[in-house]
Amino acid sequence: MKEQEWIKAMKDEIRALKENETWEITSLPKNKKAIGRPCQETINVIKNHLHNLFTIKDIGEARFFLGLEICRSKEGILVSQTKYIHISDVGVEHGKAVNTPLLARFKPGSTDSEHLQNPEPYRRLLGRLLYLGFTRPDICYNTQQLNQHMQYPSKSRWESALHIVGYLKGTTNKGLLFNSEDSFDLQASCDAYWASCKDTRKSLTGYCVFLGNSLISWKTKKQSTVSRSSTEAEYRSMATTTCELIWIFNLLQELQVHSPTPIKFCCDNEAALYITANPIFHERTKHVEIDCHIVRDKYKQGFILPLHISSRLQTADILTKALPGPKFVFLNSKLGLVNLLTSTT
Repeated sequence: MKEQEWIKAMKDEIRALKENETWEITSLPKNKKAIGRPCQETINVIKNHLHNLFTIKDIGEARFFLGLEICRSKEGILVSQTKYIHISDVGVEHGKAVNTPLLARFKPGSTDSEHLQNPEPYRRLLGRLLYLGFTRPDICYNTQQLNQHMQYPSKSRWESALHIVGYLKGTTNKGLLFNSEDSFDLQASCDAYWASCKDTRKSLTGYCVFLGNSLISWKTKKQSTVSRSSTEAEYRSMATTTCELIWIFNLLQELQVHSPTPIKFCCDNEAALYITANPIFHERTKHVEIDCHIVRDKYKQGFILPLHISSRLQTADILTKALPGPKFVFLNSKLGLVNLLTSTT
């Protein structure tokens, strides 16, 4: 548009459109962007071209994808697996719905002597629960814990798995909402449960990443090495989360989506935050692997902004521990899970 003849031609075109009352020019609404899209005729031309090249069927907007149900509303896009949650074939169709997926007294890594004679039902159920985790981050910690006992599951683990089914029975219509707001700010929370596994004394990492108000990535995973302190465990959790943020940020860049930096990064361990900002090594931190210090490098580069948050408000806490009812309900409300039946249509 730097050439004068093009500028004049565009002005003449706009003036003619206004004189013919082809459109009415209005001011852009607050916090909205001008977005262009091809006209329907162009879309039809492209569709016809694809039809000539391939055998395809136009089925409109996606409603189902690999067991995921996709529902659109004014609030955004709601993804759920309501039809995938089957209760009757695991023997609790008449059982009582519960408010939490695991009891707060659940002990991770503990073993008991009485094993199931037939482990196949346990394995099938856990496989189903793992798949449900694609849209239900609220059961992520629970399935991760039970998944460690696939080879020799015990009766108490089977009862815990059925408890998760009871929780799903009362929350069948819940799904993950991807909000329609236009914010592309990334933010993350991470947590660690030090020496959580009673068998190996390895710690547990949990993190969740939000794009605006929408949860887009989460994980519960046992750390690969034994941490000598809770600070070290938290710092390793920060390193894992930082790597995930780098990957998501680069993906957004490839999609030509601008996400501002630094990325707010919440952690409830002040000592781990101090290690990030302090370049001096101490006796208690020098054994931490070099790759964990990617957190420090990204902080210096201005890519992340580590912030302290109270443990009471730490969203990632739901991914590392079996919480009591009130705290679970509170943190669960921050994950972006909504009821499909009450969501605005």
